[in-house]
Amino acid sequence: MTTGNRQLMTGQKGFTLFLAIVIAAALLLIASSMASLAIRQSYIANAGRESQLAFYAADTAMECALYWDVHNPSGNTAFDTSTGTTVYCNYTPSNPGNHWVVGGALSSTMGTITFLPNPYCATARVVKNGATTLIEAKGYNTCDAANPRRVERAVRATY
Repeated sequence: MTTGNRQLMTGQKGFTLFLAIVIAAALLLIASSMASLAIRQSYIANAGRESQLAFYAADTAMECALYWDVHNPSGNTAFDTSTGTTVYCNYTPSNPGNHWVVGGALSSTMGTITFLPNPYCATARVVKNGATTLIEAKGYNTCDAANPRRVERAVRATY
């Protein structure tokens, strides 16, 4: 009887090791799948955030163009096709590059509006056609055009 039990126990020694390896491999597979899913979700969330920031930059450029077209302090549109007017958007002494002379043509393009110290920027184009005005504003999550993760969002208003 003792001899038979020894043979039975000897045959089962490898099975315990095999079962431990299978369970460890299954747990490792589950953990790596969850980590991969979490990383992909992080990329998607970051892309959504960057897209929203680009939209906010475009919206800011649109609001600036609307202000200078409708509520210009001089009382006339800054985008008048007969004169040129200096337009200021997000202008501060530490960010002095955000002003342009616009108007004097049917189409005026405002230069790049930067939002220092943030890397976001935007541009706006205003087209006057008789009584109709078209404003197109494009916002970017980064001003670096060579950045492979650059996101562009645009808004358009016609009135």
